[in-house]
Amino acid sequence: MVDAQATMSAPAELDLFGAQTGRKFKGTAARVTAGILCFFLVVEFVTRLELVPPAYLPRASTVVVRMVALMQDPKFILHVAATLYAWSVGLALATLISVPLGILIGTSNLAYRMISPLIEFMRPIPSVALIPLAILLWGQGFSMKIILVSYATIWPILFNTVYGVHDVDPIAVQTARAFGLNHGAILRRINLPSAAPFIFTGIRISASIGLIVVVGSELLASADSGIGSYILFVSSSGGQMDSVLAGAAIAGIVGAIINGALEIIDRRIFAWRYLGTPQS
Repeated sequence: MVDAQATMSAPAELDLFGAQTGRKFKGTAARVTAGILCFFLVVEFVTRLELVPPAYLPRASTVVVRMVALMQDPKFILHVAATLYAWSVGLALATLISVPLGILIGTSNLAYRMISPLIEFMRPIPSVALIPLAILLWGQGFSMKIILVSYATIWPILFNTVYGVHDVDPIAVQTARAFGLNHGAILRRINLPSAAPFIFTGIRISASIGLIVVVGSELLASADSGIGSYILFVSSSGGQMDSVLAGAAIAGIVGAIINGALEIIDRRIFAWRYLGTPQS
């Protein structure tokens, strides 16, 4: 009877958490909207003072109008699609490489001791600094972008996978072995479920890094398509600072949407992580 009550209470607790999460999401959205509105009003006020000539720093309202126009321009939409395509392919490639490799390193103490210093050495190298080398090796096209994005995003995912798998509770592993589970079953039933939240956190971090790298590579490498390519084109034309700022703002909005979507997925898939946490 007690077990049945406990079984029935778990879904109820998750439903309650889901309702609390929904209210928290609405409250967060309201605060973010209010913050953006206040920021816009402050920037609009400052730019109207014309401390800097409008040719170099246009009014915030002018930039917003230009953003709306760009989002209705099919050519600019193609630039956004090109950036997102390179970003998604690079991130997917990094995930396919780093997750299996991280699991292999994390489950072997010898590999962990040997490769961890290499990861710590390679991880801080900025990917933007490799753009000149990438241009020489792969040109200025799609291949260059996805290779840079993959290099930049592989490290947070690999780092989180390695430490997520390696730091699994040893008592849980020993208990599984005592019940006769083999290495594959332990990996599937204990290591991976325990490491999954860490892996997804690495993907969330890499998603933001990857978008920065792909736009930066398009901008610095004079790519033929992408948001960075558009910003470079209008900035070189002169007298289109509103278009430059609008393109940069749209890139920021795209990044915010991606991060928000991944956060929602995180809270849906790993809802148990947030049980018992204070709701603001």
